[in-house]
Amino acid sequence: MDRADRAAPADPAGSGTGEGGGGWPAIGSLAFLSDCRVAALVGPDGAVEWLCTPRFDGASVFGRLLDRRIGGAWELRVEGAPAPRQRYRDTTLLVESRWTTPHGTVRGEDYLAVRRPDRDEACLIEPLALLVRRLTCETGTVTVRHRLDARPDYARARARWSAVDGAEAGAAPPALEETTAGLWLGATATGAAPRVRVAEDGAVTVEAVLRAGGTLAVVLGYDGPPQEPLDTGLVDRTRDDTVEAWRAWDGLNDYRGFGADHVRRSALTLRGLMAADTGSLIAAATTSLPEWIGAGRNWDYRYLWHRDAALVVLVLMRLGHRVEAALYVRILLDHSARASGALHPMLDIDGRVEGEETVLEHLGGYRDSSPVRCGNSAFSQHQLDTYGQVLDAVFVYQQAALGTGRELARDELAAVYRVVDAAVRVWREPDDGIWEVRDRSRHWTISKVYAWVCFDRGVRLAELMDDERPDLDRWRRERDAVRAEVLDKGWSESVGSFTQSYGSANVDASLLSLGLLGFLDGADPRVVATVERVEEELGEDGWLVHRYDPEATDDGINGPEGGFLLCSFAMVSALVLAGRHDEARRRYEEICSRMGRFGLFSEEMARDGTMLGNYPQAFTHLGLIDAAMNLDAAGDEEALRAWAGRHGG
Repeated sequence: MDRADRAAPADPAGSGTGEGGGGWPAIGSLAFLSDCRVAALVGPDGAVEWLCTPRFDGASVFGRLLDRRIGGAWELRVEGAPAPRQRYRDTTLLVESRWTTPHGTVRGEDYLAVRRPDRDEACLIEPLALLVRRLTCETGTVTVRHRLDARPDYARARARWSAVDGAEAGAAPPALEETTAGLWLGATATGAAPRVRVAEDGAVTVEAVLRAGGTLAVVLGYDGPPQEPLDTGLVDRTRDDTVEAWRAWDGLNDYRGFGADHVRRSALTLRGLMAADTGSLIAAATTSLPEWIGAGRNWDYRYLWHRDAALVVLVLMRLGHRVEAALYVRILLDHSARASGALHPMLDIDGRVEGEETVLEHLGGYRDSSPVRCGNSAFSQHQLDTYGQVLDAVFVYQQAALGTGRELARDELAAVYRVVDAAVRVWREPDDGIWEVRDRSRHWTISKVYAWVCFDRGVRLAELMDDERPDLDRWRRERDAVRAEVLDKGWSESVGSFTQSYGSANVDASLLSLGLLGFLDGADPRVVATVERVEEELGEDGWLVHRYDPEATDDGINGPEGGFLLCSFAMVSALVLAGRHDEARRRYEEICSRMGRFGLFSEEMARDGTMLGNYPQAFTHLGLIDAAMNLDAAGDEEALRAWAGRHGG
């Protein structure tokens, strides 16, 4: 595909500065709220554009992000004020907003309430199942108005609100409950009581006049009312608890190196994508945000991918979140044990395999780009890289945990060894690949590299633990066999690089991982040649990298897609290991200059900075952290090679 053909989507939506055309918010302009059970996205005008309940992968209650006409939203207006200025409060997921009118100023605080259930374990986050929107009039007199147009079940139902007895609900004025989605709504104010109305169409308005010092808090519960009566004191406590919980979690992060601010925000975002009850890391908070406007590449990412979960273990270890890394390693092991070693690439939040993928045809899609999908059929795919991702994470963890009392026990390691045994049985088969290509299975080069990673880490894990397993020699032979095959069939003399799959003539950006996994040295001429070939074929404007050329790959889906931000950060890391530090730093800074107003990234991006794909994207933020930490070590070749080869704790 000619690069000019993929320059930008029609009617570009902007990188994150505000409106994306046609009344749609730019993806990068959205603020991400999370309580580690559900997530909300707040637009630049202060409207809640996206909220699914009662958990990340539940049906939308506010879904205007996917349909402006019927999706539903929670609008918030300050009379006479333009769109607010917004930002996160330091290292939290609480969003502060400020509206300025000719008659006064208002400060807003939006958050999904959380607390620390155990003061000794700062890594733990407990959701309170409350979305709180608190306004404080700082000067003058202002009129504020909430309009909650809830559309439960992906806008297939109307909200049905009814008044709740004030004493029973603990609210004054009387609270409302909604039976379709199990919602609860209450308001509390200092000064004049707010006016609450329910329209015939189910929309709720809450209006108040605030004078200097006055406050109004509107609280939406998605699991019943608060455990205490709703008043200003309760709202203040939930805010303080929320701020303390996020600050305490961030305080565990001991990284102070290159790009520390971006790394910390990315780490907080990843934590917000982790389910509190199961620990599952969802790939993104949304479904069906398009990878290119009008191209049909729209997927549901509100599920756990083993590769994402494995990568987050590596990131947690590098950032100093050792206790939490232990929790997520054991989640991986639990999934592995239940699968008897044969890994599905993805699971739902509860760790179950569910393969149904449906299209919500009544929703028009973001910027009218359909389809809107619910579920993901990648559950049923064979993705060989998953085995290597899991073994890599477990090996790195066990290296660091030995002697701390948090290392894996022998029975837990047995589940790991079953994964290696399963890989022995399947690695010679074609698979669907790391990019989940749907048309046909192939012998993807990077899949075979990850099979080598699986055997290499499995052998070294057994050696680390002095486990004289009867199958250890078999694993060593398989490790040697897959390495020899990749060097023979994955390398093309005519192309002058490793190729996407055996016998193909094109590359794909997953090959940037060759040096990052210790398969070959990052400065090996074959690795460097492959990095250069990826830039030549898939690079754009000296900073953006596409994962592959859809036409050359023949991935079974029509139309283009944006540049892949994970691959763009992987290029940074690959250049660091190749010794090209200045170029790597420049590219990192170019990418980060295009991040959204809240320091967040989606999955993909067009060359003009338009964010594309689901948001915020775990994969991208994992790549950012890895790139920043590799840049921080630039110049220390021994340390870089030790990390790539997973030598040392």
